[in-house]
Amino acid sequence: MAVPFRKVSKTRGRMRRTHYKISENAVTTCPKCGGSVKPHRVCPSCGTYKNKEVIKQNEENN
Repeated sequence: MAVPFRKVSKTRGRMRRTHYKISENAVTTCPKCGGSVKPHRVCPSCGTYKNKEVIKQNEENN
């Protein structure tokens, strides 16, 4: 089993871990209703994707 030859210092370990950040989720606006939608997904409020109605919505839900 491989064992490190030398101890990794706190600074070097932290420098390596600086890229392990959590990024904010991307959100776009729906061109039809203006609601917030994740990219490449059907709008939950109006049911459209790429300006086409994919999910038929009842008038009661809108």
